[in-house]
Amino acid sequence: MSTLTYAVHDSMTMLRRNIKHAIRYPAVGFGSAMMPILMLLLFAYAFGDSIGAGMGGGRDTYVNYLTPGIIIMGVAAGSMSTSIAVCSDMTEGIINRFRTMNITRSSFMTGHVLGSVIQTMVCMVPVVGVALAVGFRSGATPLEWLAAAGLLAAIAFAVTWLSVALGLISKTVESASNKPLLIQFLPFLGSAFVPAESMSPGLRWFAEYQPFTPMTETLRGLLAGSEIGNNGWISLAWCTGITLVGYLWSRSLFNSTTKR
Repeated sequence: MSTLTYAVHDSMTMLRRNIKHAIRYPAVGFGSAMMPILMLLLFAYAFGDSIGAGMGGGRDTYVNYLTPGIIIMGVAAGSMSTSIAVCSDMTEGIINRFRTMNITRSSFMTGHVLGSVIQTMVCMVPVVGVALAVGFRSGATPLEWLAAAGLLAAIAFAVTWLSVALGLISKTVESASNKPLLIQFLPFLGSAFVPAESMSPGLRWFAEYQPFTPMTETLRGLLAGSEIGNNGWISLAWCTGITLVGYLWSRSLFNSTTKR
């Protein structure tokens, strides 16, 4: 077999390992879906009427605006479990056993990333279900729903690579659980909950030029069945850039760690 074939085979083996862990401990994965659901319920029922009125509608109007931002936040929150899992493997000795085995070095990280993406996408299903229950309605076609799922997978893939790097630089599982918090809450400082135009000038500038705002606007347009403009290309560019940074950083950290 070629080197690429070995790499794919080893990555699939590591993917099965991580999926089995996710099935064995489902609370770890679905825990990342609980915060978005709680935030959705809080903003929909506590602030939905007042914010919706300010947007020229009611609670249902705000729920339709809010849901894409909540989904994006849920995808970002899924990266926390990856950081913890990578740090746990690096500090609890299993990586030492992998060093003695004839496996592709990158398969360890690839398995974590692919497993996390699958787990995150599955965890977004109950988030969408709760959103529909509280009044979210989509005007998207099946093709637009498919494009929305592809966008979420691309975001999860990019953010997870960055989370792998954060797990590799963490010395303890506790610190690994804290480092991705910035990624998780960055959508708050975008257009996830309120339009960027309504923010103060400094915060508005930050919201307009940070990665999660075009991602949220793209998902919002796809789910509403409306135009997304340049936001789609900008989102893909951000996903590509974050993926490259996360992958190169992770590879450098992993290679330097496993050479010790």
